[in-house]
Amino acid sequence: MSFLVRCPFCGDRSVYEFRFGGEALRRPAPDAGEAEWIAYRYHRKNAAGEQVEWWFHRSGCRQWLKARRDTRTNQVIECWLPSQERP
Repeated sequence: MSFLVRCPFCGDRSVYEFRFGGEALRRPAPDAGEAEWIAYRYHRKNAAGEQVEWWFHRSGCRQWLKARRDTRTNQVIECWLPSQERP
C-alpha cells in the first residue's frame, strides 16, 4: 500500500511516514447509555467509500490530522487539522 498524504505542514508525504489512527467518530455524551458507548468503542462500519480518519505524522511534524480517504482506492482527498473541523 503506497499513497500520498498531504500534510498541512509538510506537504505531500508518503503514507509510510504516518500512523493510521482509525475512523474519526463522534464521542457519545458523558451520560450516554452503555449500548451507545459499546457501539462507539467497538463497532466500526468498515464501509467501502469515503470516510474521515485520524492520521498521525510520526516521521514529520508529529501532528494528528484528520483526512477524508476513499477506502476503495486509498486516495486521500483532503487533510486538515482537528481544530479546523469539517462537516
